[in-house]
Amino acid sequence: MAELETRELEYFIAVAEELHFGRAAVRLSIAQPALSKAIRRIESRLGVLLFVRSSRHVALTPAGAALLQHGRHAVNAVSAAVRNAQRAGDAEAHLRLVIKPGGDANLLSGILAAYARRPDARRVDILFSGGTDRVDHLRDGRADVALLYVPFDDLDGLAHETLYVEGRVAILPADHPLASHAELRMADLAGETMPRWKGVSDGGSGPEVVDVAQMTPLITVGRMIAVLPRSLVEPVPAGLVCVPVTDASPSRIAIAWPERDRRPLVAAFVCLLYTSL
Repeated sequence: MAELETRELEYFIAVAEELHFGRAAVRLSIAQPALSKAIRRIESRLGVLLFVRSSRHVALTPAGAALLQHGRHAVNAVSAAVRNAQRAGDAEAHLRLVIKPGGDANLLSGILAAYARRPDARRVDILFSGGTDRVDHLRDGRADVALLYVPFDDLDGLAHETLYVEGRVAILPADHPLASHAELRMADLAGETMPRWKGVSDGGSGPEVVDVAQMTPLITVGRMIAVLPRSLVEPVPAGLVCVPVTDASPSRIAIAWPERDRRPLVAAFVCLLYTSL
């Protein structure tokens, strides 16, 4: 059976994400010829081509795409195992909670206050991250728990519990023809330009954005509109209007953690939320 070392997977992932051997070599701080040789060695060992190469272009093969998907999980799992092992032996370890800036629907203060009342409460370090990075924080061990938006965040390999359910609204420029409507349906928004979220492959056709703060000025000047959970755009920025979209699937804010994480530090925090919110 062919086996790969974690270092080899990291080499492959860098090339697969950059799709450029030179940039990947700089990212890894190794020489490009050494990286190219390492990738050829991996392909030989697996018996498949991972990349289609030309003088101007590098692309993933189907085998490469499959290895990228599962290889990321494998590297993250190793990293998480190391971090969790180190933290399990630390009696003073802090709980690390990662959230999107402004993405807690005003739940965070109540969560922290309830947890602080426990006699075994630890200090909670709040980490802020946007886009899809919060999930990565959980998978590679940088965070213990996260507040995620369902169905927008990928929950594969994560346990989760819903804390809050809310409707979604269309965010429109104040002078948009639909801005005066009391409510909308998704069909009313057909043909509108929507944002492309960084790291999300099935987004809209508009400008790429990483967070709501970057998105709202583009909506104000008419470059696009968006459909988002209401709490992400409250209070509504000047020059914009929010209109409920009645048939958009509701958004759920969930507390999430790696499903195989059985540490008391995490269990105590999660169990508290079942009874206090």
